[in-house]
This record gives sequence, C-alpha cells and structure tokens, in this order.
Amino acid sequence: MRIAEAAQRLFARDGYAATSMSAIAHSAGVGNRTVYAAFGAKREILNLICEIWLERAGARSLAREILADPDPLQRLRGAARWLTTLYATDFDVVRILDSAMDEDAETREVLRAKLRGRNRVMDALIASVEKDLSMSLADAQAIFRAYAAAGVYGELVMDSGWSAERFERWLADTLVAQLFASER
Repeated sequence: MRIAEAAQRLFARDGYAATSMSAIAHSAGVGNRTVYAAFGAKREILNLICEIWLERAGARSLAREILADPDPLQRLRGAARWLTTLYATDFDVVRILDSAMDEDAETREVLRAKLRGRNRVMDALIASVEKDLSMSLADAQAIFRAYAAAGVYGELVMDSGWSAERFERWLADTLVAQLFASER
C-alpha cells in the first residue's frame, strides 16, 4: 500500500512515463528490490492504484445499488452519480491512467481492460433504462461514454471550478433531456 501511495503521488506530480521504479522505491522508503519483488513492473503498481481507487469510490456497490432502483429516471440520474462519484473520489488517478496510455503495449492493454470494465458498467446503467430511451441503446450508450470523457469533468470541475455536485446535476439533467423520451 505504501508503495502504491508513493507511486500515485509521483505519477500525479511527475507523470507516469517520467517516474522510475527507483524513484517509487525511494519515495516509499523501501529498496528497489522490494518494489520489483512486489510488483515486477510499473503497470502492476498502476493496476493496484486503480483497484484501490475503485474500492475507495465504492464503484461496484454503487453500480449495483443504482441498478436495483425500480425507477428508470432515478437509474439514469444514478448513472451521473456513479460517474461523478468515481471521478470525485480521486481525479488524479483518471489523469494518470490517461497519461499512461502512451506507454508500452502491455501497459496499454492493462488500461484498455480497465476502460472496458468502466464501459461495461456505464453501458449496463444505460441498458437498464432502454425501454424509456428516445434513441437506440447503442447511441445512448455512446453519448454517455462521450460525456464520461475525462476532459469533460476536468474542464468543468478542475478547470472551471464547478463542484462535483454541480457536475452531477448538470450531467443527470443533460442525460435525461437527451436520452429520455420527451414526455419526461
């Protein structure tokens, strides 16, 4: 855990590519061999950072809770809550993941797997309201994924000073207006 925390700080400050395993070891107060023995590669540390982030956000349990809501409108608004909770928990991780996509093929595959997992949850949230959509399921899912791009949250919350709550309200209202049939 200490190694992952040190790595996250360094990745956020210096960038994923610029951070060496020895810098991580030094920052964590352990030897280089300890880092290599525990993880083997930076991408494995990144994988753990991502898992810790998902756990802290309660992303999996929140998705289950939202999907169990009987009201389709609340499930769609819950999709906005799920994404906002994930990003608000630690947006540095999102930025680190984005920057690490330029790394080697193995790192890209780890990150693509994480992205596929996120997209499966997002797609399930939208599929849960399919009968209420004003467009095809595939289009609605694509629109939600577009709004989930890190740049949207980054621009509105990190750069323009919106609160996470304001972002969530905006996203929920936008999803309802764009995806649901007009009688809502």
